[in-house]
Parts: sequence; C-alpha cells; structure tokens
Amino acid sequence: MALDLQASLFDQADAPTVGDLTPTRRTELGSGAWVDVRPNWLGGADELLSALVRDVPWRAERRTMWEREVDVPRLVHTYHPGDALPHPALAEARDALSRHYLPELGEPFVSAGCCNYRDGNDSVAWHGDTLGRGRHHDTMVAIVSFGNPRRLALRPRGGGASIGFTMGHGDLLVMGGSCQRTWEHAVPKAAGAGQRISVQFRPLHVF
Repeated sequence: MALDLQASLFDQADAPTVGDLTPTRRTELGSGAWVDVRPNWLGGADELLSALVRDVPWRAERRTMWEREVDVPRLVHTYHPGDALPHPALAEARDALSRHYLPELGEPFVSAGCCNYRDGNDSVAWHGDTLGRGRHHDTMVAIVSFGNPRRLALRPRGGGASIGFTMGHGDLLVMGGSCQRTWEHAVPKAAGAGQRISVQFRPLHVF
C-alpha cells in the first residue's frame, strides 16, 4: 500500500522516539471532562506509520443501520492485554503514558485499538467509549495519530456546540475525567484527505 505523506518539518528523528509529556496542554471541557494535547509527541513517526500499514492484521467490519447491513467506514484491529504490538516504540509509548497518568488514572493502559482511515471518505460517527467501565467511571483514552492530519471533534453529550482538534503525524491527544460519559467525539469525513491511522490506548475494560 503506497503512502502519500509529507513528513513534519518538526520531526527530525531518524528512529521512533517517545517525547516528553511535561509540556502537554490541557483543555478543561466542563462537567469533569478534559483533553490533553501534545503535538509531535512521537518522533520518527514515518517508520511507525509504515509498520502499522504493513504489520497490523486490518479487518473490515459491517454493522446494521436502518435495517440493513453496511460497511464500517474504516479498517480496525485491537491489541488486547498481553498482545505484542506491531512496533517496540508503541509499547514504549504505552508505558510512558501509564507512568505519566498513573497519579490521575490509578492504573496502566493495557490495550491498543487501531483504526485505519484510508482516505477522507473514512470516518467515525459521534460516540463515547461507554461499552465498559467508561459508562459509569472516569477513565482515559490516549490517542496517537499517524499520517495525514484529521480533525477530532468533541461535543457535549445530548447536543451542543462542538470543538475540534486537528491531529497530525505523531501527535497525542488524551481524553480524560468524565469525557466518555459527558462528551462525544467523532472523526468527520474530510474531502481530499489522505491516509491516517490512529492508535487508542485504553485501561482494562474500557471500550
């Protein structure tokens, strides 16, 4: 699969490098929800993107909508606790996140969900990660983005004005506190966008 990607001018690393989390910028959303953003967190992101494209066993899913079965507009795969990740730098990133957020989260990140947005027609609709403990408890979901920039939109659950964060190559965004219960997030379609892959690190029983 060919990649059409312009490397970041800020990413001069020859090999994947996990950055410092100290300069992470937090945005308070209200109702106990917050978002942390750390641009260019993973250096050498080109190598990681190539590994994700090549080595993740991507699968297409189908779901029922309006009484008919349709294709889910992205490819997916989940690495469960104990599974080997497709590049050692991703395990290093997961462990760095676990150490940094342990005082707030109280537990490590253990799973890694992967989404492959093949072009701007792929997307994910408004939702919260509430199939597990996120329905009733504060938790965190840490997202690392690779490839072409895409907008992650958030809005209060039940409706309201949305805000957005454009995630670029190697950028980190963490949704925390009550975010999964009180807010929803989405990746809208984007005309002309290229391939983007996200890796979502989650604690145990958060989906």
